[in-house]
Amino acid sequence: MRELIIVEGLPCSGKSSAARHIAEKFNMRCFDEDSGAHPADYEFHAFVQMSELEKLSYDEQSEIIEKSERKAGGVIVSLSKFRGDLFDKLIRYKIYDFLPWETEKPVMLGKWREFSENKKPDEKYVFNCVLLQNPMCETMMRFNFSIDRSRAYIGEICGIIKSMSPLVVYLKNDNIADSVKRAVNERGNDWLSAVIDYHCNGAYGRSKRLGGFDGYISALEERQRRELTILSEIDIESIVLNNPQTDWQAAYRTLDKILAQGFA
Repeated sequence: MRELIIVEGLPCSGKSSAARHIAEKFNMRCFDEDSGAHPADYEFHAFVQMSELEKLSYDEQSEIIEKSERKAGGVIVSLSKFRGDLFDKLIRYKIYDFLPWETEKPVMLGKWREFSENKKPDEKYVFNCVLLQNPMCETMMRFNFSIDRSRAYIGEICGIIKSMSPLVVYLKNDNIADSVKRAVNERGNDWLSAVIDYHCNGAYGRSKRLGGFDGYISALEERQRRELTILSEIDIESIVLNNPQTDWQAAYRTLDKILAQGFA
């Protein structure tokens, strides 16, 4: 029985809408980006190693420990619980933004293991983008790792969740620039500036000397190429929908027919 579906694709490809559709159609719990309390991801959290925690004052340590979750070698901190000077100190350890890879990787794999081990037998989930997008933003965009290194990390996650019979639904987009331009009308120029900055000024973007809108699109095109290559090579079942943005009703009919077989 299918217990986990993960919707993947580039920004503005329609992942959130597709994930909600699947969840409603097949009575599954849907976790989107920034949905809060994600069972397999850390949203706006920091990981503070004990060696770093001990550098803070006694009162600061006490407050952090009281509001945090202990993990091997440190604590997981929900940054939303802190304000002021202590928040400024903790933000330096934010997961996805500031941790070195050798620190972040085991923390994230631990979260996946926790999810897999604690999931109840009757629970079914739809996730948006945590298997490919988040790892690729880290391994490719932030650190400029090779596709082989990205594949190895994603493969480790797949091994952890294999018992859940996971399925990836990938929304391939051949008109990336047009999709982004349409999204700007809804999300605004501040959003566009932020994503351009992230993709062009990370290690990958700097290595390719990317800049501006065209640089952002170039990074997304390469990310999609790598994601589809990785998806074809890792041990996980997948469906690739080609340009569903051009006809969502047809795409959903095709998707519903395929997914229904997994819940029979």
